[in-house]
Amino acid sequence: MAGDDTLVDYLDRWATERPDKPAMIDGASRYTWSELARVVERVAHGLAAHGVEPGGVVSVQLPNWNEFVILLLAAERLGAVLNPIPPIYRSAELRFMLNLLESSVVVIPGTFRGFDHAAMLDALRPDTPRVEHVFVARGTPRATMQSFTLLTEGAWDVRAGRRRLPGIGADALHEVIFTSGTTGEPKGVMHTPNTILANVRPMVERFRLSERDVTLMASTLGHQTAYLYAYCATVLVGSTTVWLDVWNTEVAARLIREHRVTFTMGATPFLNDLTYVPGERDFSSLRLFISAGAAIPRKLVRDARARFGCAISAGWGMTENGLVTCNGLDDPEEKVVSTDGAPLPGMALRIVDDDGADVTGGAEGELLVRGASQFTGYYKRPEFTRDAHTADGWFRTGDRAVLDGDGYLSITGRSKDVIIRGGVANVAIVAMPDPRLQERACAFVIPRPGEAPTLAELVQFLDARGFARQKFPERLELVTDFPMTPSGKVQKYRLRQIVTERLAAEQASPKPAAR
Repeated sequence: MAGDDTLVDYLDRWATERPDKPAMIDGASRYTWSELARVVERVAHGLAAHGVEPGGVVSVQLPNWNEFVILLLAAERLGAVLNPIPPIYRSAELRFMLNLLESSVVVIPGTFRGFDHAAMLDALRPDTPRVEHVFVARGTPRATMQSFTLLTEGAWDVRAGRRRLPGIGADALHEVIFTSGTTGEPKGVMHTPNTILANVRPMVERFRLSERDVTLMASTLGHQTAYLYAYCATVLVGSTTVWLDVWNTEVAARLIREHRVTFTMGATPFLNDLTYVPGERDFSSLRLFISAGAAIPRKLVRDARARFGCAISAGWGMTENGLVTCNGLDDPEEKVVSTDGAPLPGMALRIVDDDGADVTGGAEGELLVRGASQFTGYYKRPEFTRDAHTADGWFRTGDRAVLDGDGYLSITGRSKDVIIRGGVANVAIVAMPDPRLQERACAFVIPRPGEAPTLAELVQFLDARGFARQKFPERLELVTDFPMTPSGKVQKYRLRQIVTERLAAEQASPKPAAR
């Protein structure tokens, strides 16, 4: 299949051609392709019975559980718009998203990682008047909520008076997923089945994924990494995905051995943890690990290849366009450790200077992207969509980068700056090195005259307003000004150099003896 097919077309195909093959496995349940197709049909009719119309929005904030996959496919079967939300988001993010989208249905866990999602949604109900139904998966609903099992156990697909499910066109809006909002208001990125599969298909071809593969995915389904390269890729080729809802190195190693996992993708810390997990482990089934989001140290690449005996691929992409560049299975180590890979078919790159002219000779500039997997715009924000593109249609990524002579991309920094107004004059957030996570967040702050905020005060300020914890800075540097370019942009690379040098100096300084 190709062209204007959607994922439910592939679901129907695999339910017929390989009905007993495992499709989705998590810590509590598993579904074959035929079982998955049946429960998707049931939940789609159940959503329709609860008032979800084609084009209506279903917001889902679940961990990597099979219920998430069922809802993704059920929304497509129904013709609804799906809004994935990471479980780490809190009331500030949800209030904004649910009201902008006018979501009629929200699906949440009861509690997850010690946080009471049901209580959060209960408190949000007065502020989200368009939400009609809240379904709770694997937990106890509040009085105003219902259990998700109402959708899966009720035989909605055979009830009298059920609606005909219209499905969704390949160019219709199907997914709205929000950026993190670190540069201001979170933006709802709009994708269609065609923009999604225009990215997944060439990725499948580059890495030769097939029905014989088994994927382990620990990145949250609320982000595009898991959405595209576990959920979408698995349904596209009819393979198997094993979901991990909380990262645990021991559990991940066990799942790789038990399920004969062949492929996984995640941030560099996942690669680091698995590479150096102690003891004898059976990683012989692994053939590919894609790591995106931070540079992979050369030693880690070498050690990972020795431990796993598989290909390691670096990659770069965004919510707006998916994986744009990545290393292939046979790329040399030098490309893996020093670049973010070459463009996937269907995507094109440009590096331009501050005046918009193309740079040459491997010089650094602003990265522009254009191609088949490009998003269709920001939800209800045409001005954001307009500002994010050049006059001739190139997307402004906000990243600084270079292209080498072989066409491989290397991200060098960010063009956009994070500015917070209120308790301080200006703030710029940059990445600082971390031995395991590769990067953590450092806030450079220009305080207002006569004020000197502390890191604890900044964190308390963000926490009190219901922001997700991944947006909290983990180090504070007070400065009087920022290094700037001649065109007035903050030189983020200089700030990264400053914090890196200060961290190195602190590590080198002898610590005072304990008294």
